[in-house]
Amino acid sequence: MTSSYRITFNPGNKTIEVDSASIPYQRDGKPGSILDLALGHDVDIDHACGGVNACSTCHVYIREGFDTCTESEETEEDMLDNAPGVQEFSRLACQAVPDGSKDVVVEVPSWNRNHVAESH
Repeated sequence: MTSSYRITFNPGNKTIEVDSASIPYQRDGKPGSILDLALGHDVDIDHACGGVNACSTCHVYIREGFDTCTESEETEEDMLDNAPGVQEFSRLACQAVPDGSKDVVVEVPSWNRNHVAESH
């Protein structure tokens, strides 16, 4: 992982600088996961299971930087089978860990948007 990169959460266009030396930010999701990064920077993504890959509530779309994230495992793919609106670039935020080689853009789906802290 590189020393720093940016991740942008939409809607709200909230961009954060990720410092790999500060990972993990929180205790939910894999260390350095999109969920970990979001919660560590006051971007609230619903995660009913606590980020342990036991539900699909943290389903997001990775619009840029998808190829920098760890590959999904079968258990994540099984959880995504239960998620609404799955697309080609769908991932569970608790499982997707960017490697820091490129900036990442994440879209929180409309049914989860009321959980996103809008930037001011």
